[in-house]
Formats: sequence, structure tokens, C-alpha cells
Amino acid sequence: MHLTLNNGVVMPALGFGVFQTPPDETIEAVRTALETGYRHIDTAAAYANEREVGEGLRRSGVPRDDVFIETKVWISDFGYDETLHAFDKSAGKLGVDTLDLFILHQALPSRFDLTVGAYRALEQLLADGRVRAIGVSNFMPDHFARLLAETSIVPAVNQVEVHPYFQQREVQASDAAAGTITQAWSPIGGITAYREGGASAFDDPVLGGIADAHGKTRAQVMLRWHLQQGRSAIPKSVRQERIRENFDVFEFVLAGEELAAIDALDTGERRGPAPEVITLETFGREIPEA
Repeated sequence: MHLTLNNGVVMPALGFGVFQTPPDETIEAVRTALETGYRHIDTAAAYANEREVGEGLRRSGVPRDDVFIETKVWISDFGYDETLHAFDKSAGKLGVDTLDLFILHQALPSRFDLTVGAYRALEQLLADGRVRAIGVSNFMPDHFARLLAETSIVPAVNQVEVHPYFQQREVQASDAAAGTITQAWSPIGGITAYREGGASAFDDPVLGGIADAHGKTRAQVMLRWHLQQGRSAIPKSVRQERIRENFDVFEFVLAGEELAAIDALDTGERRGPAPEVITLETFGREIPEA
């Protein structure tokens, strides 16, 4: 299943994420994902595992041109010249000449002048053919509108927290109105789904009933919900069986009433950090050279 971005570039809808994957586990996880059939890998400079993603790609034996590579610029490298250099750092660590999708990791509303400069650098990289598509992450509608007012190219993707319990419908509507694909990070129930004390999607009776009806897992049902509603989703795992399970979502279809039942699970409660709290003072970190 593929999605066509607003500049005509085709992107696999289901990607493999490596957020919080330790570098020493990333190589094998990426290799397993690519051998399973994933052709879209999502990483970020701030994850500190771009080098290992590149090594996993090389060890997989899958040709570079067959894999859609997405990475993100961290806020410490925002600004026009800084972001041009951030491309060199990321591409160097990944061991590639071009990136398929290069996005800004946060909106950084407290220093939006740097955000605008960074995005203009992405526009230049696109014009130079060094990236195939550009986008943003964690942009709320007001951030998105401010960016569009000061730049030329509409983001191809906005990667935000979306799962059954936090659906961000206003963000999705804003993205759709602009012709931007919404990409879901933490798509399987949110980042607290796996943490002790967190409300777990894996105990949800609604998801359980739908999963049982299709002979699938709750995770597979949630991923299928994303795909059928036109979103990109980037689940992560380091377990081989879970990596394969998360990719096995193309041979069943959720009925309209099942999609509606999942839609009704929305609580409006964010599980990741709010974009407004991400500042250079609290989240700035040096991104090492390639």
C-alpha cells in the first residue's frame, strides 16, 4: 500500500520506526524489517541511531533505491545554514547521497524564526535534488499556517501523535486541507501503551472484539485502521515476531462500523510531550558530526 505525496513522490504507507531503539539493536531490527518486506524506514538525528539504520540497510542486501528513507532535523540544528549542514550529518551517518523525506522534528514555536529558516533550507535541498520530499513533525494547525505564510512549498507530510486514544482530528483536517499526508507516530495505542501504569490498548475490549473477529491482534487492527483512513503509520519494535506481525496488515479489511468503533475511543488526551513545551532551553542537544 502506497501514498502519493503532494509532489508526486510515492511513499510506502507503512513504515518501520526506530524511536528509542538502542543503537546496538537498531542494525538487526532494520535488517529484519527490510527482510520482512518493509520499504520505508523512519529515523531522526535525535534518535542517535542513523548510522545503525544505514548499516542495517546495507546488511539487508535490499538495494538503496528500493527503500524510502525518512529522517528528521533536530531543533538544535534549526536555522538555514545549520539545517543545510544537518542534511550532511544525517546523510553521512546513513551512508546515502539523497534522502527520500527530510522533515523538521518539532515546530519550536518559541523560536519560530529558526523554524522558518530551517524549512527554507529544506526547500533548497529539494530544489537541489538532495531530498525527494520535505515535511514537518509535531506541527499543530497554527504552526502549520504560520509556516505556509512564510515559505513556498507545502509540507508533504506532518508526522504527529495519532492513535485510537488521541486522534488529533483538527490536525488531520488541517493537513488534508493543505494536501499534506498525516503520518502517525506511536500508532499502536500511544507511547504509554507499553509502560507500567499506562492505559494499555492491549486490554481494550473494543479492539479485542474487532481483533478476534478477524483473527488478528489488537496491534494489527490499529495499524489497519490508520491505513484505511489514509494515514501513514510507523510502528517500531525490536522483536522479530512483532516486526513481522506489524507488517501483516494487508490481507484483511475493517468494516465501516469497526472503523467507527475505533474512532469512538478518542479521549483527546496526549500521551507524548506537547509541541509547545519543546524549547531549545529544555530540549536542545548537540547532534554529532557524521
